[in-house]
Amino acid sequence: MSKNFYETLGIKQTANDDEIKKAYRKLALKFHPDKNQSPQAEERFKLIAEAYEVLSDKKKRDIYDQYGEEGLKAGISGSTGEPGSNYTYHGDARATFAQFFGNSNPFGAFFGMDDPMFGQQTIFMSDDDLYTGMSGGPGGAFRSHSFNAPPNRKRQQQDPPIEHDLYVSLEEVDKGCVKKMKISRMSMATGQSRKEEKVLNITVKPGWKSGTKITFQREGDQTPGKIPADIIFIIRDKPHSLFKREGTDIRYNAKINLKQALCGTSVHVPTLQGDRIPVNTQGEVIKPNTVKRISNRGLPFPKEPSRRGDLLVSFDIKFPETLQPTVKELLNEILPN
Repeated sequence: MSKNFYETLGIKQTANDDEIKKAYRKLALKFHPDKNQSPQAEERFKLIAEAYEVLSDKKKRDIYDQYGEEGLKAGISGSTGEPGSNYTYHGDARATFAQFFGNSNPFGAFFGMDDPMFGQQTIFMSDDDLYTGMSGGPGGAFRSHSFNAPPNRKRQQQDPPIEHDLYVSLEEVDKGCVKKMKISRMSMATGQSRKEEKVLNITVKPGWKSGTKITFQREGDQTPGKIPADIIFIIRDKPHSLFKREGTDIRYNAKINLKQALCGTSVHVPTLQGDRIPVNTQGEVIKPNTVKRISNRGLPFPKEPSRRGDLLVSFDIKFPETLQPTVKELLNEILPN
């Protein structure tokens, strides 16, 4: 049976982008499995994420509106009805959640998951209060609320998050990868404090942008009376010897001399995939600001890995240091004013 994504988010088919985001924010927080213990919460959470990923992307939404879920899966391309790239939801609802909020655990800014004060207590907060208090994303500040907490019971404090930069190469961003990071922390597993080492597996999805945060909840030092800190890894671009990242595009600087710039040449441009693409400039003059664009050879779009940015080819023209007087005279005669 085809899924009705508008019904899933509780919105009309005419809903705009802000209404789609508002609906996802509200429902994702309500049905997040870490907070909602009902049997159907996990499946509902995944369906909400899939509905948001489709309806928040104009291209996918257009196809869905015309052809439904089957059209997306069949790879129909827009209003032409021609075959295109088929769409399949990646299935990681928590990744969708983390990308939307900038943190896989926005609840942590409000109260600790292991706080006994909230173990069996009712939180008197409406869905609207929960999502409007978040300022829509990372760094959002929560408003004050009252809770049904037992008297004389102190709420546990959580240590501030520990952030680490995680440098990844453009090749790793291009294909996606799994990075293994070893951490050392104090553990109370045996009842006594001792140092232990642990390996965290970080799945880097294709196309992830610099600044993307991956949060491992409560993996910091364990100390009595405190909630361990979250450990956050922040994706950073590792400098590349050939390319520079510009969003989903990558730029390559081809070095040519003045003769090649004026008379034409053929440049074999390297790619992230390891092959080389010939770029022929015969019959044209290459100026310092000339840029050649090779479509679909950039980085994947984070939300739609089947689509790619472009490879931009700029030209670094090397001018001669000196010219013989006779050459200068000749150039002066033949070059236009």
